[in-house]
Amino acid sequence: MNQLTLGGEFTLSGKGLHTGLNITARFLPAPEDHGYKFKRVDLEGEPVIDALAENVVASNRGTVIGKGEVTVSTIEHAMAALYAAGIDNVLIEVNAPEMPILDGSARLITDEIARVGTVEQKADKDFYYIRQRVEMTDPETGASILVLPDDDLSVDVKIDFPSAVLSNQFASLEHISDFSDQIAGCRTFVFVREIEPLVSNNLIKGGDLDNAIVIYDSKLAQEDLDRLADLMGVEHKKVDEFGYINNRPLDFDNEPARHKLLDVLGDIALIGRPLKGRIIATRPGHTLNTKFAKKIRREIKRQEVQAPIYNPAKEPVMDNMRIRELLPHRYPFLLVDKVIEKGQNYIVGVKNITANEPFFQGHFPQEPVLPGVLQVEAMAQTGGLLVLSTVEDPERYSTYFMKIDNVKFRQKVVPGDTLIFHVSFMTELRRGMAMMKGYAFVGEKIVTECEFMAQIIKNK
Repeated sequence: MNQLTLGGEFTLSGKGLHTGLNITARFLPAPEDHGYKFKRVDLEGEPVIDALAENVVASNRGTVIGKGEVTVSTIEHAMAALYAAGIDNVLIEVNAPEMPILDGSARLITDEIARVGTVEQKADKDFYYIRQRVEMTDPETGASILVLPDDDLSVDVKIDFPSAVLSNQFASLEHISDFSDQIAGCRTFVFVREIEPLVSNNLIKGGDLDNAIVIYDSKLAQEDLDRLADLMGVEHKKVDEFGYINNRPLDFDNEPARHKLLDVLGDIALIGRPLKGRIIATRPGHTLNTKFAKKIRREIKRQEVQAPIYNPAKEPVMDNMRIRELLPHRYPFLLVDKVIEKGQNYIVGVKNITANEPFFQGHFPQEPVLPGVLQVEAMAQTGGLLVLSTVEDPERYSTYFMKIDNVKFRQKVVPGDTLIFHVSFMTELRRGMAMMKGYAFVGEKIVTECEFMAQIIKNK
C-alpha cells in the first residue's frame, strides 16, 4: 500500500474548547514522508511542530504538543480523523494555541476528508506491526492499554466512572473503515460536578451544550445550576432528574465510550506510522494513551526497520523459477529462494540456510557459519530484483555492485536459520544506478546491515 495525502485543502473554524478563542484550522496536502505537522500561523516565523509522541508536553483534558514555548492543544480529534482515513501526510495551519473544538467530535473533519478525497503517493506505507503482547498500566487509576498482534487495526474500549448515569460502558471498532459512521460523530463529555474546578483552572472557556455531552449525576440546587450556566455563558436548564442535559440527544447509548475510543485512536496516531494490532483500552485517558505512544516511538527509533512478517504458507511474490529468469546467478551462487513482498521502494527476500550449503565444507567444518560476504551478496541479489522491477524486459539486464558501505555484522548465521532480507532504495534510480539500504534478519533480530550502490546494465 502506498502513502496517502488529502485530495485538496479545506478549512474549519470554531471556538477553542479551553481558550474560547475563535480559531481557524486549515488542512493542506503534504508530500511523501511528511507525516502530520501543525503550523502556528499566528506566530512570528510560523513555527511547525511534528505531531509525534515525543513532542507531547501535556495531557490534561486534551493532548498538547509543543516545541520550545510553542504549543498546540486539543489535537486528538483531528489526528483520529486523519489516522482512520489512512492519510499519512498532512500540514495543519492553525491561528491559535489549540484546535477548534467544532461540535466536540471528529465528524466535521471526517466529512471534509470525504469531500476532498485522498491522493495516492509513490512512497510505500510504513506499517508498525505489533508482534507480541504490549501492555502499559497505571496502578493509581487502574487504567491500562493492551495491544495484541492482529492483521489489521481494531480497538476495544471499556470505561467506568463512579456515577449513577455513566458507570460501565464498552465500545468496539472492528474495522477502521467503520470509523466515519460509528465513531467520528461521538462527542466529548463532562460531568456537571467537574465544571467549576475546570473553569477555576482556566479551562473549558469555549465549552457549551452543543460541543459536549454534559452529565448530571449528583444533586445540585437549581440556583447552583443556574450559577454554573452563567459561569459558562450558556442558557439555563431546568433539571429535575439525573441524566444528560446537552442540547442534542445522544447518537448512541454508549456515546461516551465511543468518544474515548476516538481519543485513543487520535493519541495512537502520535506513533507516526499506521499500526497493525488490536488495542484493548480500559479506563483510558490522554496521559496513559500518550505514554503508550511514547513507548512505541522509542521502539521505532531503537530499530530503524521492523523485521518483515514471514508466513511460509503464503504464496510468494516471486518464486525461485521467476528469480532464475531475472538473475543470471546459478548454483552455488543463487542466494535468494523467493520474494515474499515488494513495494515501490522496497523488497523482501528469503534465503533458507541448510547444512548442505557447499561453503560450510570450509567455513567452518566444526562450526558452520554463513560467511558475512555471502550475506551481503544475498542482500545485493535481492536489491537487484528490486532494481530490475523498474525496467521493461528485466530479463535483458544484469545488476552489478558499484560500492559497499557501512557494513555491520551483528550475529552469526548458522544452518537451520531463515534469513529475511529487507532492501530499500535510499535514492531515486538514476541512469540505472541506485543507492540501497539492506537488512538481514533472523527472527526479530538484525544480523547484518549495509548500504550499497548497484547498477543495471543491458546484457550484450
